Amino acid sequence: MLTGSIVALVTPFTEQGNVDYGALEELVNWHVEQGTDAIVAMGTTGESPTMSHDEHIMVVSAVCELAAGRIRVIAGNGSNATAEAVYLTERMAHLPLAGYLNVNPYYNKPSMRGLLEHYRACCSASDLPQLLYNVPGRTGADLKPEQVAELAEIPNIVGIKEATGDVDRVAELRTRCGSNFILLSGDDPTGCEFMLAGGNGVISVTANVMPAQMKEMVTAACAGNAERAREIDAQMQSVHAAMFVQANPIPVKWALGCMGKLAPNYRLPMTAPELPQQQHIEQTLKQAGLISAEHE
Repeated sequence: MLTGSIVALVTPFTEQGNVDYGALEELVNWHVEQGTDAIVAMGTTGESPTMSHDEHIMVVSAVCELAAGRIRVIAGNGSNATAEAVYLTERMAHLPLAGYLNVNPYYNKPSMRGLLEHYRACCSASDLPQLLYNVPGRTGADLKPEQVAELAEIPNIVGIKEATGDVDRVAELRTRCGSNFILLSGDDPTGCEFMLAGGNGVISVTANVMPAQMKEMVTAACAGNAERAREIDAQMQSVHAAMFVQANPIPVKWALGCMGKLAPNYRLPMTAPELPQQQHIEQTLKQAGLISAEHE
């Protein structure tokens, strides 16, 4: 099942701009140790729009190899060009994946017919399960619950990462798509309430820096233990906010750099956060106990 606490994993880079596979190995091992349920490799947080097709496939392959069956791996396979999404899906179909995360085609703003044909083409390229990814702030298009229900009729579309932050959608999506359709929050600040309303987990940016806490919160929320889930979530809210002071994944990579998990290198057009944002992120990490008070 593609449920639980799923991290939208960053992609570490060297100072020269290459993938830092040593740091990637350490991140994968850390998430296994911390109890994360699954990894999304080469999603937006992984800076997939800046990667070549070969790099994209090499990173997903490496994560699968490093995971070695210890943790499920979900591959980002989306693109605004259907042919590219199909190509990526086919190229990764041989890997030991739990499924794909397929973002709504961005920039093009296709019609509903276009969306249906896009997803049908992607799903015909592999029998593996696929999750829709609705993130209007990135794609310029919002998949409404009635449209999700239509797409859910495609056999291997098994769920959605819903990143609008609209918790009210959970009930409608559940009614329209059925009890077996997987509902995952893609909005960390509202993720707890999303699950308490009937969601099945999260695909989280914050899980990059607080994997054990996110796992504990998700477990409590999915079990209906609202008091415990909200208690843990309240402790993470300041970190949720800090992870979005600039466009993702700028803040989370800076945070991981402060924590000594990677060198905070980016691919243009992403750059390091501005000094006030750096200071805010570092202060938030100190207050959350993620780095020492003496950290500079």
